Amino acid sequence: MKAQAQEAESAGFDTVLVMDHFYQLPTLGKPDEPMLEAYTTLGALASATERVQLSTLVTGNTYRNPTLLAKEITTLDVVSGGRAILGLGAGWFELEHQQLGFEFGSFTERFEKLEEALQIVIPMTHGERPSFSGKWYHTENAINEPRYRDHIPVMLGGSGEKKTFRLAAQYADHLNIIAPMDELPGKLVALEQRCAEANRDPATLETSCLLTVVLDGYESHGAIDEARGGRAVSGSPQQVAEEIKRRVLDVGVDGVIVNLPTHRYTPGVITKVGEVLRSISS
Repeated sequence: MKAQAQEAESAGFDTVLVMDHFYQLPTLGKPDEPMLEAYTTLGALASATERVQLSTLVTGNTYRNPTLLAKEITTLDVVSGGRAILGLGAGWFELEHQQLGFEFGSFTERFEKLEEALQIVIPMTHGERPSFSGKWYHTENAINEPRYRDHIPVMLGGSGEKKTFRLAAQYADHLNIIAPMDELPGKLVALEQRCAEANRDPATLETSCLLTVVLDGYESHGAIDEARGGRAVSGSPQQVAEEIKRRVLDVGVDGVIVNLPTHRYTPGVITKVGEVLRSISS
């Protein structure tokens, strides 16, 4: 993982992101295959890199009390010299919750928790001392020191046009849209509507989408499910770049987050993807 992060930094990527899970995802392997805890890993990557931003894609809100999360993300910002991004989502992987003892709850409850958490975590990262009494969380004059910056960027991730997009318009700096590429134009329209409802200029909310990339000519380890469907791009490096430009950047999404599961860690693949992405973003 350190080698991948260092290669990504050398290749010109601006951010390195890890999953916030304790079990391997069903689309990638069996639950007992290796999975490191996210924030411990990001702290290690902070010492192995110098320039890239560091984030989860995204933190499962249900796994941590929001005051603990505020402390973790602020600590990451301190040890990385101001390179942390707070990625946050409602949580979805029920098996982890069931087997590890985290309360899963209903879809509605998870989003209630997420909105309450945002009202605690964001002020704490700003150096405020929030007192909050909600349905799910309670704080009293919550202190969070030391801090490196007065604001850590907040990135929400998801596809829900009513809940996730509304929260992004109200609280976030960045929205990672999880959707097939064919749906991205409609998702952007919906996001504009949520921004209008929040009286916010949509140009102030960055967007990205997560894509699985499979390059021809490089070793591939099986047909992983993540490499199928409308959120995957495959072919030669130039074909991949052209499809991303046409179906993501040209429709108005600001950036792309690249996932390379079928290649595992094959030295040189990250560098090649970085080269072709620079060629279409310059």
